[in-house]
Amino acid sequence: MNNYLDKCEIELLCIIVNNGLGSKIIRVAKQHGILGGTVFLGKGTIKNKVLEFLDLTDINKEIVIMFSDTKTANNALEELDRVFTFKKPNHGIAFSTSVKSLIGTHQCSNINQYRSENNIMYDAIYVIVEKGKAESVVEAATKVGAKGGTIINARGSGIHETSKLFAMDIEPEREIVLILSESINTEIITASISEELKIDEPGNGIIFIQSVNNVYGVY
Repeated sequence: MNNYLDKCEIELLCIIVNNGLGSKIIRVAKQHGILGGTVFLGKGTIKNKVLEFLDLTDINKEIVIMFSDTKTANNALEELDRVFTFKKPNHGIAFSTSVKSLIGTHQCSNINQYRSENNIMYDAIYVIVEKGKAESVVEAATKVGAKGGTIINARGSGIHETSKLFAMDIEPEREIVLILSESINTEIITASISEELKIDEPGNGIIFIQSVNNVYGVY
């Protein structure tokens, strides 16, 4: 029987670090109440060599995804920042967003409301496109002020995406581009991506946005 984490505030923690550090992130997080996590492989991109907005240079990255109640998440993020010093260049970034409900993990208790490290509000922009178009997404975003992003490999299975080979369904590879943006810039960035990639046309991609509650390593 599935457990629903819908009686408390839930946070999704996302930590982006250089290749090889994902397991260390999870190990430290577990020491501070996080039950576990998932590591995805990605590639960092950046167009502005002075303002490394997401600590994302053109090297391999690991994206660690973890879930927890807000109090535990806040404590874990603070400890991760202390251990891995995200405020230093090239040490990674970490942020959290709210989750409405979560299935498949232990029940949590009531917790405190989330807080932000500073007064600047951020959004996490996710763009899902066909493989090979992620760089175009980054170019469309950076030309209107975004400082970089992370490209994650994925696989699509929508009605517009599936083709056939020898009567077998083929689900084409996808790329997910994750961009952190100051909230005041989110609309212009997503508009530029949508226009350049023609996202409104069927099968060309999807954009969705989450508000960021806590952020570390953005400078």
